[in-house]
Amino acid sequence: MLAAMMTLAGCGNADNQNMNEMSTQETFKEVAGRKNFGADHALVTTPQPCVMIATWDKDHTPDVMMAAWAGQYDYKQIVVSMSKHKTTENLERTGAFTVSFADIRTVAESDYFGLVSGNKVPDKVAKAGFSVTPSPNVDAPIINEYPLTLECKVVSWADGILVGEVVNMSADERILTDGKVDLEKLQPIVFDAASMTYRSIGGVVGKAWGAGKVFVE
Repeated sequence: MLAAMMTLAGCGNADNQNMNEMSTQETFKEVAGRKNFGADHALVTTPQPCVMIATWDKDHTPDVMMAAWAGQYDYKQIVVSMSKHKTTENLERTGAFTVSFADIRTVAESDYFGLVSGNKVPDKVAKAGFSVTPSPNVDAPIINEYPLTLECKVVSWADGILVGEVVNMSADERILTDGKVDLEKLQPIVFDAASMTYRSIGGVVGKAWGAGKVFVE
C-alpha cells in the first residue's frame, strides 16, 4: 500500500497561487492532435490517495488534515509538501505524525478535515464523531476510524517539505486477506483533480510484473 502512494492535490496555499500566477506568463507549444491545457491547469495525476495526517496539538488534542501533496520518498520514508500551519507547528514540537487513508466510509469526515482548520476548530476530530488511540511508537494519535495507518517520525522539515520515516504500519484485520492489505476491502478513495471529486478504486485489471510478459520473448 505504501508503494501505491502517489501525489495528492488538495488544499492550496499562497505559494501555489503565486506559482500559478507566474505560469500564466509562460508560453508553451501546443501538441498537435490533442487538447492543450498549458501549465494553468490542475494536474491529473491519478491515483491521488486522500492522505490524512494526524498530530497532537500543544494541549494534546488530536488534529487531522488532508495533505496537499504526499508520496513515497524511499523504501521506509514518505514526503509531504505543505505550507506552515497548525499541523506543521504540532509536528515541529512532537517530531511525529501518523498517516492514514480515507475510504468510501469516511468521505464526508475526511473532506471536513480538509475544509476546516484546527486553529479555528480545535476539536474537529471529535466533532466529526471520530476517536483516537495514542500511537505506541511515536508521539502522535491514531485515528481509529481509518483502518490503515502509518506511524511516522520526522526526519526533516524545511522549506515546506516534510520527510518522515515510517516506524510501523498497522491495519485493521477487516481489510486484510492472507495477512496482506486488500484494497478491495480497504476501499480507499482518490481525488480527481479534473472534476474536483472523490472516486473509489476499482478491481484488479492485471498482475504487476506479470501482465507485460506477453511481450517478453
